[in-house]
Amino acid sequence: MPVDLTNPKPGIEAAGLTDVGLQRTNNEDSYTYWEPDSDVEFRRKGRLAVVADGMGGYEGGQEASRVAVETVRHVYDNDFNGDPQQTLISAFESAHDNILRYAMDHPEFHGMGTTCTAIAIIDDRLFFAHVGDSRLYLIRNDTVARLTRDHSYVGRLVENGIVRSEDAESHPQRHILTAALGSGHDVTPHTPEQPIPLEEGDILVLCTDGLWSLLSEHELSRVAQANSPADACSRLIRIALERGGPDNITVLVMRVSPR
Repeated sequence: MPVDLTNPKPGIEAAGLTDVGLQRTNNEDSYTYWEPDSDVEFRRKGRLAVVADGMGGYEGGQEASRVAVETVRHVYDNDFNGDPQQTLISAFESAHDNILRYAMDHPEFHGMGTTCTAIAIIDDRLFFAHVGDSRLYLIRNDTVARLTRDHSYVGRLVENGIVRSEDAESHPQRHILTAALGSGHDVTPHTPEQPIPLEEGDILVLCTDGLWSLLSEHELSRVAQANSPADACSRLIRIALERGGPDNITVLVMRVSPR
């Protein structure tokens, strides 16, 4: 099971891995990890990581997630305005428009869309934008915090106190999204009120629901802390496969290390 080692600049250990799972014939997930080549641009833009989980049929979901990841990376690199948070929001708006346009040009993909979770790290400050039900976790010492909020029918029930959070992962309607790139007229990504300061040893996990729906937060934290990012990716996906792997599975693991 090959792991995509990103060989990032000092300050982060990072790895990513995706798997089609055991019950799907194609992989509708997409992801990337990106850094500028020049040190000058790296100091301005930092690091970017993106995960997307497409929907809309055999090729529709695959194309939607690909368009989202490529657009977010392109906008962040080429239209960076000095404000990483605002640039991520603009990148999501462009990805939303590009997916809608793609669906208009390819009517057979009507209804295509994708989740998308993107992070930027500059000088140990974390920025993110999020739509859908892929997730971003921050693991620090013995605690794990989910930084994103699921844009899903069940997520709304949890927020309203109708469903307990511990029951949400197994709810039969947990896959019904209330927001996605390429769905509806406008998109309003979930973003933090302020950048989140990172500390040495912090671990960030970006993943699609093919992973988080099969592992508890405690299990995810334990595996991420006990292994290198590359080994953690392999072990996490192996656990998901051992539990049936009904969906595509994608995970990125990043550990803050000394510069």
